[in-house]
Amino acid sequence: MAPVRVAIAGSTGSIGTQTLEVIRAEGADRYVVAGLGAGSSADALIAQAREFRPAVVAVADGTARAVVAAALPGVEVVADQAELVDGAEVVINGVVGFAGLSVTVAALRAGTRLGLANKESLIAAGPVVQPLRSTPGAELVPVDSEHCAVHQCLRSSIDAREISRIVLTASGGPFRGRTADELAGVSVDDALAHPTWSMGPKITIDSSTLMNKGLEVIEAHELFGVDYDRIDVVVHPQSVVHSMAEFTDGSTIAQLSMPDMRLPIGYALGYPNRIGTAFGRIDWSTLSRLDFEPPDLTTFRCLGLAYQAGRAGGSAPAWLSAANEVAVDGFLAGLISWAGIADVCDAVLDEYEGSVPDTVDDVIAADATARRRASSVIEHRMAR
Repeated sequence: MAPVRVAIAGSTGSIGTQTLEVIRAEGADRYVVAGLGAGSSADALIAQAREFRPAVVAVADGTARAVVAAALPGVEVVADQAELVDGAEVVINGVVGFAGLSVTVAALRAGTRLGLANKESLIAAGPVVQPLRSTPGAELVPVDSEHCAVHQCLRSSIDAREISRIVLTASGGPFRGRTADELAGVSVDDALAHPTWSMGPKITIDSSTLMNKGLEVIEAHELFGVDYDRIDVVVHPQSVVHSMAEFTDGSTIAQLSMPDMRLPIGYALGYPNRIGTAFGRIDWSTLSRLDFEPPDLTTFRCLGLAYQAGRAGGSAPAWLSAANEVAVDGFLAGLISWAGIADVCDAVLDEYEGSVPDTVDDVIAADATARRRASSVIEHRMAR
């Protein structure tokens, strides 16, 4: 059997580099890299391309693209990571933030299996992306550990009416158990010190505010068609139970493994089969306890804002996702406090006007509007 051709958008980021680790472990007889893409990390992309020899690489930044093209003679170098879809059987979308939308749309339109780690594109553009999932051959396999867990749990059910609820687990991030007063002056370094996962800065900050979990609630609704009243979040600091599905007869199926993003990446690469390399295997002789507790919605307001945006529907999730990206950038730049992230998102959602996107252009316009309003909120806060 010929090896599966894989394209990786965001190949120099956390998801991209771990995808390459899985491909190395599985071997060239199982997977070959057809395309690699990055925003501006020229040196890392060049090193990856020299090792894996893709036919095409994509670089969004023009200056970096020129450097890559000069270093890789004979390799096609393009600007848009969506072009990586051509010639690939599996596309891993590890692009961070709204910028990953074009890859998601292109992969589904092409009838390709999409391993989706870029939750923002599905969240912001749910009404536009959902119809594309019915394209012949298109498969959307979630790479988030939580949604991959739910995907695995639901493989045992053939009737969606049997699903009572989905339970997403959250590690609680670096600030679990602390009050709003205790978090008033936390630093960027404090927020980036995640106790369980090694992720990029944006996702790590989102984990600290529980916005990451809130966006995952919206994503779960889009992926599995379960309404918001049947999607719960529980804090589980060990991050061993990655999520659960409860059924109408009272039984619950959970997916367990030690925290390792290579497991859901491998699941997406191999689906509907499983890869042969084990990641996150549990040593049951040392795993002594599993703890669960409800999230603190008063301190971690972003989770409640996500439920609010999801229930509002239309472009509201796009507004929230865009406002959050701007707010996180503001926090990382020292413009606002950690608590200010929720304040900015709340203020922007208050201005949501009820629009419903029909096209990708509508989603892009909603994203741009929310970003402008979030930037304005930050400017006004700084001027006080």
